[in-house]
Amino acid sequence: MSRIPFFPGRHGSSVGERAAGYGSVVRLFMGLMLGLLSWSVASTATQAATLQAGAARVEITDRTVPVVNDPLYAKALVLKSEKTVVVIITLDVVSMGEIGRIGNGFLATVRGELKRELGIAPESVIINASHCHGVPRPDTAALTVQAVKEAWQKMAPAHVAAGRGSEQRISENRRIKMKDGSEVDMRRAYPLPRDEDVKAVGPIDPEIGILRVDHADGKAMAVVYNFACHPIMNPPSTGNSADYPGFASKVIEEELGNGAVALFVQGCGGDINPIGYKGVAHPPQAEPLGTMLGLSVMRAVREMKTRADESLGIASTTLALPRAADFERRIAANEAEQVKLTRSLRGTNLNFKSFLPLLMQHRLFPEQPAAHAQQYLRQKDGGREDYTRLDADNRASIEAYLHNIEVMEKLTRLNANLALLKKHQAQTVAAGNTTLDVEMASVRVGEFRLVTFPGEVTVEVGLNIKKAAPHPHCFVAGYTNGYIYYTPTVAQRNNTGYAQEDCDTLVAPEWQALFEKRALEMLKGL
Repeated sequence: MSRIPFFPGRHGSSVGERAAGYGSVVRLFMGLMLGLLSWSVASTATQAATLQAGAARVEITDRTVPVVNDPLYAKALVLKSEKTVVVIITLDVVSMGEIGRIGNGFLATVRGELKRELGIAPESVIINASHCHGVPRPDTAALTVQAVKEAWQKMAPAHVAAGRGSEQRISENRRIKMKDGSEVDMRRAYPLPRDEDVKAVGPIDPEIGILRVDHADGKAMAVVYNFACHPIMNPPSTGNSADYPGFASKVIEEELGNGAVALFVQGCGGDINPIGYKGVAHPPQAEPLGTMLGLSVMRAVREMKTRADESLGIASTTLALPRAADFERRIAANEAEQVKLTRSLRGTNLNFKSFLPLLMQHRLFPEQPAAHAQQYLRQKDGGREDYTRLDADNRASIEAYLHNIEVMEKLTRLNANLALLKKHQAQTVAAGNTTLDVEMASVRVGEFRLVTFPGEVTVEVGLNIKKAAPHPHCFVAGYTNGYIYYTPTVAQRNNTGYAQEDCDTLVAPEWQALFEKRALEMLKGL
């Protein structure tokens, strides 16, 4: 029988020595296990703190309308860090309720479904309408929920960056300051004022607020871009259209590739029109404007370097705004102005058929508009002034007709805006209270900060907030989580010229100070 070799100092050690050795091994093993466990816990905590994001889009175009120019989308960006979830939804629609196809219950419906299906708190969801005048499908609420669910399923570790771009070629302020101290606005619903009566125009906001979201490997996931301008370049005859934001987003998504989603967030564009919106010499086209905006976004995006940043926050509040209490006075003043203008109409021998050629004759040949020079001279030699008297009578008729045209144009503006005043007077009476509760939200993603409001905020309000903001990348979105019509500045609200922004409104002038104060407080709290 063979024996196991005996080696002193190993198998031949005493029992106490062997026990001490086993204890050292156990301690070493336990130390390794504790180390591995600590590393695992730390790794899990790091993963939990890592920002997760996903983005998706779903088409919502109503293709039963006679003409479709370009598609409309519901787009969603879902962000998650530890226990915080933020959902940013953008829709190619005119508003979140009140006007257009999206009903007043839309926000509650979408939030309710997301709470039920994904457990997302309602206050974690913001929905911004681009304010394009496209027509979405009747089932847009369900399609919006679908977009969020698809984004949720795509969530993956993400890096973010905040930045800004600039685009000043595609927009103009629609408010025109007149020499008499009043203001009128540019709409296709009524004419522009006479050039000789115009004194100045208002400002624009060329800044583009940008949030870039990449996958952890650097591939593009989403770009959120905030810009202030009405998307109304394409007229209804063009067909269903997302207008310039749709074309801008198409440029961005094609440039980024990788299935990236571009989400347009409308800013304080209440009094900002697309450049050339009132032009009649060329067909109105939104695509060139959107292409310029999209390229300007990409110019900035390419300079932005994303990084891991789990800073994520969202807050909401209800702000009670004073309702307008001057409808009766403003309606009476408008109607009195209409009576005054109507009484100023002058009698004239002309109708349009005779007016137009006569005007051309007098503008082209002011010295002898009625006949050739020799006929005037022959009459003069004969002691007659028939042509001279005819010219004087015709000049008076032309001036009377031109005056009547100007009165008609003013009456058109007054009539359109009087209807708005009466509409909102009725709404205010029906509401039965003196305040209007609105939802505001504030969002932070990395260094990107956004405060939202449901009204058509005019540009100077947004500029005021951004100028006083406590951080470098703070932006403002109107048209979000509801719709309360226009919210003009105090000066605009008290305008005597009756423009849409100061007539198509529910709020008193004091709303501006309340909103600006609360917006800055919310931005500071992020």
